[in-house]
Amino acid sequence: MEHTFEAGINIAIKIPKSKYDATVDFYRDVLKFEVKEVQITNPTVSKTHSVKFGANVIWLDCVDNYTHSETWLQLTVPNVEEATEYLKSNGVETCDEIEELPKDMHWIADPAGTVFNLQKK
Repeated sequence: MEHTFEAGINIAIKIPKSKYDATVDFYRDVLKFEVKEVQITNPTVSKTHSVKFGANVIWLDCVDNYTHSETWLQLTVPNVEEATEYLKSNGVETCDEIEELPKDMHWIADPAGTVFNLQKK
């Protein structure tokens, strides 16, 4: 298999609860982007808003237990399990324990700690 990784359209910004409302206000009221609250059922994300960001979507995720924000990115591949095996052969392990997600996806991280959601194209 040829291991083709492509950037996905989704970008998630994990935001501490204490800064969440001001961050939503910034994107909606200052930058004037289209911002919509989206219902979510997730044990680590208490609420989320989508932000239309050109061809991409930024997800503003409120996380109660964070002290600083993190940006998480999406990677798409033709075959998730084959890509996962390829990554493992290059020393990159999955870190699915960081947040709940469907079984056909995985979380990985680069050496600097940037988190990526690996999913089928």
